[in-house]
Amino acid sequence: MPELPEVETVKRGLAPSMEGAVLRELELRRNDLRFPFPADFARMAAGRGITSLSRRAKYLLIDLDDGMTIVSHLGMSGSFRVEAGPPAGTPGAFHYPRSKDEKHDHVVFHLAGAGGDARVIYNDPRRFGFMDIVRRADMVSHPFFRDLGPEPTGNELDADYLARRFAGKAQPLKSALLDQKNIAGLGNIYVCEALWRSHLSPLRAAGTLVADGGKPAEALLRLVDAIREVIADAIAAGGSSLRDHIQTDGSLGYFQHSFSVYDREAQPCGTPGCGGTVGRIVQAGRSSFYCAACQN
Repeated sequence: MPELPEVETVKRGLAPSMEGAVLRELELRRNDLRFPFPADFARMAAGRGITSLSRRAKYLLIDLDDGMTIVSHLGMSGSFRVEAGPPAGTPGAFHYPRSKDEKHDHVVFHLAGAGGDARVIYNDPRRFGFMDIVRRADMVSHPFFRDLGPEPTGNELDADYLARRFAGKAQPLKSALLDQKNIAGLGNIYVCEALWRSHLSPLRAAGTLVADGGKPAEALLRLVDAIREVIADAIAAGGSSLRDHIQTDGSLGYFQHSFSVYDREAQPCGTPGCGGTVGRIVQAGRSSFYCAACQN
């Protein structure tokens, strides 16, 4: 499933074509994805100017000039691509071989911008993604967003905050980090990588990272730094292209070539002087990759 860095990469790829453009038509080629589209979705969006694109956790947010926001979640296999229409050579021209079957093109944003017309196409073979339209002022109380924790790249995430969340918790550290109420947007891949970088076991109880008096232990300080670093590195690399995820120009993200533990079962640990081997266990139905020799 696309995680935060992938959604951030998609947002940045779409922004040059979408921000400042007019959404002439929102073409819905079916009635639903994972959920039915909102009533009057196409009508509400048609003719509106797109003021900005942003991201919250794993949600892509497309702000319109009337205060409404299109919310998009990529699910497991959703992706966007940008295709320019006439005149040729407008920004967002599609230069890469298309790897998506057009029968899975379910939503088309027909845009009119300063550089000419363009189309932004949402493709989703498994249809686990979804879209909604909500009033931006009401998002803080919306069911998608009201329980989300702070962003892993924001100033609200620090060791003191996690110490308050983790205090007294016997919950495995991996599960605590995947809980979106604690941190928004972290997924399986980047939790595995952050735990390796901070030399912490996914099996360790979250509460053991909190010292006496509720203060963060040194290990928790390392973990916060590792989370920030791995997310920043993944965004800089364009995300990870696992199975279906591609960027908006059709090219692939490259962070998967930098994985230290994820999907590297039975390979040597990359920690200098460790000598251990990456193992794999299953926690809550998800694979955890880690080195038992240096992560404790």
